[in-house]
Amino acid sequence: MRDTKFLELHYYLENNSHSMNAIVQNKSEAEFLFLIKEISSVLNLNIIIETEPLAEGGIRRWFKLIRKGEKKQLIISSAILIQLAVVVTTTPLATVLTKATEAIIENMFKDDIDNQIKELELEGVKLSNEEKSINIELKKIELLTKIQELEDNQKIKKRKSNFYEQLRKDNQVKSVSFTAEDKNKKPILNELKVYRQDFNKHVLETNVIETDPIDNTTIEIVSPVLIKGDYKWKGIYDSKSISFSMKSNEFKTLVQSGKVEFKNGSTINCLLDFVKVVDNEGNEKIDSYKVLRVNSYYDIGKSIETGEGRKHRQEKDADESQYNIFE
Repeated sequence: MRDTKFLELHYYLENNSHSMNAIVQNKSEAEFLFLIKEISSVLNLNIIIETEPLAEGGIRRWFKLIRKGEKKQLIISSAILIQLAVVVTTTPLATVLTKATEAIIENMFKDDIDNQIKELELEGVKLSNEEKSINIELKKIELLTKIQELEDNQKIKKRKSNFYEQLRKDNQVKSVSFTAEDKNKKPILNELKVYRQDFNKHVLETNVIETDPIDNTTIEIVSPVLIKGDYKWKGIYDSKSISFSMKSNEFKTLVQSGKVEFKNGSTINCLLDFVKVVDNEGNEKIDSYKVLRVNSYYDIGKSIETGEGRKHRQEKDADESQYNIFE
């Protein structure tokens, strides 16, 4: 028998209407389906998603989730998948996901594992009480790890953001709800509803991802800027050709005054900052680079420390010495 569960998506509309903008509905549901597929990928579940006929009462849509592949011992099931999909979709971006999924972890997970153990026993696989307890704890740890991956997953964040952005375009939609259901369409998790005034809590304010600058990284200079102006330098970083802004005024002065000359293979050691963004599908890419500080540069096979590089090194050494004293 196939491992089948249902996820009900319910649009509540103004004036008890039974119709909504078709483009908004289709685009929002496409984002929702991509979100479910990404969650299933993180959980290592191979599923197919089928649709059921629409029903009125606002507009109600059922998605049938069917787990593919052979049954494996004590895996995370499709029941866990749809419950996580509901909670992920209804949890505001600023909320810690592990906190929001406590009910699943504590109340539903053990029952789900118990059901799987019963199925295994019916198939002739016997487990001792100790083996059952160990498997339950191991799978709980595995699930917590997966939930952390879901929380950090940019594709999931972006797909959810796109879903609510689409719904905002249709003023008829006053709220949307999600219900996880078993194979007989009986709820296994109470309906969770998101009201229109809260849609913004699920929409990304920016596509920029916060990153930390990387210190002591090396860039081979291909094309320096020898004149004043905010022009981009070209270099090779991590085996890739990049364009970057030189924000070190000290080093730009050294170059423009002729005190630093570049030859084939010249490199700099620097503090490199970069701006990372997500595209509309949630894929991460680096949008721009900038060098904040040049620690040193190489000339005729030797490393020459810059003034700002020396100052930074001395401050770092002083901090480390102070830390060692207190330690």
